[in-house]
Amino acid sequence: MLRKIAVADLTLGMYIHEFCRPRANDPFWTLHVERELRDEAVLQRIQQSSREVWIDTGRGSPEEPNSPQVRAPTTAALGDTAPASMDEELARARLICGRAKAAVMTMFSDARMGRSMNTEDVDLLVEQISNSVMRHPHALISLSRLKTSDEYTYMHSVAVCALMVALARQMGLSDDQVREAGVAGLMHDVGKMMIAPAILNKPDRLTADEYQAMKYHPQAGHKILKGSQQVTAAVKDVCLHHHEKMDGSGYPHGLKGEEISMFARMSAICDVYDAVTSHRPYKKGWDAARSIREMASWRGHFDEQIFQHFVKTIGIYPVGTLVRLKSERLGVVIEQSEQSLLRPKVKVFLSTHSRASLEPKVVDLTHPLEQDAIVKFELAADWGIEDVDRMWAADAATPV
Repeated sequence: MLRKIAVADLTLGMYIHEFCRPRANDPFWTLHVERELRDEAVLQRIQQSSREVWIDTGRGSPEEPNSPQVRAPTTAALGDTAPASMDEELARARLICGRAKAAVMTMFSDARMGRSMNTEDVDLLVEQISNSVMRHPHALISLSRLKTSDEYTYMHSVAVCALMVALARQMGLSDDQVREAGVAGLMHDVGKMMIAPAILNKPDRLTADEYQAMKYHPQAGHKILKGSQQVTAAVKDVCLHHHEKMDGSGYPHGLKGEEISMFARMSAICDVYDAVTSHRPYKKGWDAARSIREMASWRGHFDEQIFQHFVKTIGIYPVGTLVRLKSERLGVVIEQSEQSLLRPKVKVFLSTHSRASLEPKVVDLTHPLEQDAIVKFELAADWGIEDVDRMWAADAATPV
């Protein structure tokens, strides 16, 4: 049950659903909704900056205020870590992506203006992304690929954060390391805010000179973070070295093999994967399956052991992969199976024999009575399909 109350009646333990105030370019107002109020400093800021707030009386553990009750729909708590279906988590992931984009925009703007970044907001954002990955490992990662070109820089950071969290969990790292990996992913490209906007936002391929200017962003980011005692050494290292390669051909320092930290080797994979799967004005992104195949062929680029962990993280048939079934039907992978990497859920929609459209139907290849199976990957262009993502994302559309 939702109630609108005066902020004077707000107490610790109440569950905040929404603030009754105009949206501002401040991640505070997006990061502190849909969660229990636990921090006295947060309570004081709310009471100083707002008049009313919606709370959910079905969550939290406060003394209930005497205010009029109003029924309204609620969304699932972003702090919950119970497993969820792909459809359920896509709705929450969409909300997280919107809030994350606003938070990263503010964080990068602060960096550009020389202001210190709010590390509490960063920690909270990484927690929400990590919780989403725990509820369903592929929803937010898949959704974050659906970014427009004008939000690429910000949503790329969100996507790399989610990929780093998922990869760290797959590698069996500790909770503290998972969190640190997520923060590193979120902040790895902060130096791009010091690159000239004409270069950063150029809709065409960069010239050789522009590319050299762009290659300065790791050092620029490291300069921004170097003086912050709240940012760990590992996060600063990822910012500086996420473009290094195992064979020493990367930049800025040409580090080789074990000279590159584990987190930097992880971030190199996550950074490239999101970049090559994202659509840009001058280049259409590869589908997830092709990206994995291409990256696997780049000898000397990535740490091979960590890359194998990454393949297990993304899956052999990532969400959005176009596949042909032995029943001569064409479909798109909409959800992976925890039981078998080879038998995901596929939404079929076309006959490969007649090229006639079929009534869309979800085929669960793990079902004991299901005899169908994937035969091969397919390329959307070969079938005249403009946008495979709409086949699996459906109502999700773009994330923000």
